[in-house]
Amino acid sequence: MSVEVSREMAGLLLRLGAVSIDVEQPFRYASGIVSPIYCDNRLIISHPAERGQVVDRLVERLDAEVGRAAFDVVAGTATAGIPWAAWVADRLGKPMIYVRSTPKEHGKGQRIEGHLPPGQRTVVVEDLVTTGGSSLSTVEAIREAGGSVEACLAIFTYELPMARQSFEARGVRLLALTGLSALLEVAAAEGYLAPEQRATVEQAIARAFEDRA
Repeated sequence: MSVEVSREMAGLLLRLGAVSIDVEQPFRYASGIVSPIYCDNRLIISHPAERGQVVDRLVERLDAEVGRAAFDVVAGTATAGIPWAAWVADRLGKPMIYVRSTPKEHGKGQRIEGHLPPGQRTVVVEDLVTTGGSSLSTVEAIREAGGSVEACLAIFTYELPMARQSFEARGVRLLALTGLSALLEVAAAEGYLAPEQRATVEQAIARAFEDRA
């Protein structure tokens, strides 16, 4: 993805409030991690123009780095990846599935919803990659069901080394529209963050996740 597109997407997230930065009063995640940045890309789905812009960029990234003929199915991670997978699949005229975080407790007890014939080449769509755990769990579920996955498409990544290493170890390419470095650059340039606070934020995020490595 070009630097221009990465900055464009970072600016979009900041304008919509999908990403918040607060050095003085950091955010506590459900996992217990405390971080000066909180990302909630679900907010984008309520803004038709901006969500269309994001879908355009997701499709462009797939076309440029995977190719439409190189995969058969679009898979969304439950729950945040589902709408994006649906819009991308619709735009491309591809089948779609989604993968639950855990198997259903009733019915057939499946994790994968939708039809995934064995051997189908699949692209996973995620809204946010932090450590990569949920995305790679989705990848493993698809592989166990007989599908193949070589790429995961995301809107934003924290660019954590542990995430990059985990994707590489499983033979999956992570294709994100934007990431932490572009976000902080745009945030400092557009007044969302004081320029001198950038290093502080980067160090705080590194400390927040270092025990997860």
